[in-house]
Parts: sequence; C-alpha cells; structure tokens
Amino acid sequence: MTERKPAGTSFTSWIDQQIQEAQERGEFDNLPGAGKPLPRRSAADDGQAWLRDKLRREGVSTEELLPTPLKLRKQAERLAGTLQELHSEQEVRDAVSELNRRIAEWRRVPIGPSIFVPLVNAEQMVSRWRDEHQRHRLT
Repeated sequence: MTERKPAGTSFTSWIDQQIQEAQERGEFDNLPGAGKPLPRRSAADDGQAWLRDKLRREGVSTEELLPTPLKLRKQAERLAGTLQELHSEQEVRDAVSELNRRIAEWRRVPIGPSIFVPLVNAEQMVSRWRDEHQRHRLT
C-alpha cells in the first residue's frame, strides 16, 4: 500500500476503504485456514503460545531469543553432549576454539545481562572425547 491518506479523510475511514477495496479485488479469498476454527489454547497457556507458534512456523529456534551469555552457555553444553559426533581430537579442539572465540568476543563488549560465561577447557573436552571413543570401541 503506497498510497497516502487523502486530506480530510479520517484514518479509520481510509483504512475501512482500503479493506473494502481489497475485499472487492478478492485479496482475502482462499487464505490459509479460512473457515477453520481458531486453535484452542489450554488453561495452562502462559500467553506466549502465539510466539512459540510463530517461531515454529518460521523455523526459528527459541534459543535465538535468549540473551547472548545464556546462548553461549547452551552451546557449551551442546558441545559437551555431541563429542561422539566429532571424528578427531583436532575437530574437538577446533570446535572448542571457535566457541571460546565467541565467548571472548562477547566478554569484550558484553551486551545483555551480566552473566559469567566460562571458557571451555579444550583439554577436558579432548579427554572426554577420548573416553567416549574408547568406550565406543569396546562395545
């Protein structure tokens, strides 16, 4: 809609006119979900269900809404949980190095809540990786 509201026309009247013209052109015909009831919300709905639904439809993880320090902490936890997917000690060291780079970058200019984010210890991760791969070989 690029047209400007004509002088002397109230905003409400102008909007109503735009809607009426769009209806006449059929722009509201065959919309997804037309004629279907709205989904029922549970009594436990926290008022944020619409946001979760929108994020799911758009393919966006709720993690993207977290403040950076919490996001970084989650990434460190995820790295620790996915070590078995890495193929070598060097891959572990590279992954830790990249995560630590992002943590250090955030520490230089912290934005958001003041939450301490520790660097990931590469040697501990490599040791865990070795243990997991040793266990995997034995089974």
